[in-house]
Amino acid sequence: MASGTLDWSQCPAVESVPDRGHGAWVFKNTRMPVATVFENLESGATIEEIMEWFDVTREQIITVLEFAARSLDAPPKPLDHSPLSAHAHSL
Repeated sequence: MASGTLDWSQCPAVESVPDRGHGAWVFKNTRMPVATVFENLESGATIEEIMEWFDVTREQIITVLEFAARSLDAPPKPLDHSPLSAHAHSL
């Protein structure tokens, strides 16, 4: 898996069905693409509005948001101790 790419098959709230939504990741047992949540949140919608507009549950939305958030947790980078990174000044 490439860095920055989510493996949605690991998210329990979604599925990809070839004959539904052109194989896009959708909420289980719906035709609602997962991307719709992110697009609507980005446009200023609330979770409550998305639930009402698209007939998905708070649990489904939160599961997807938490899954995406966990993917942003990068492993800590080692400190760079190379001579070029030192800020020492010679006298």
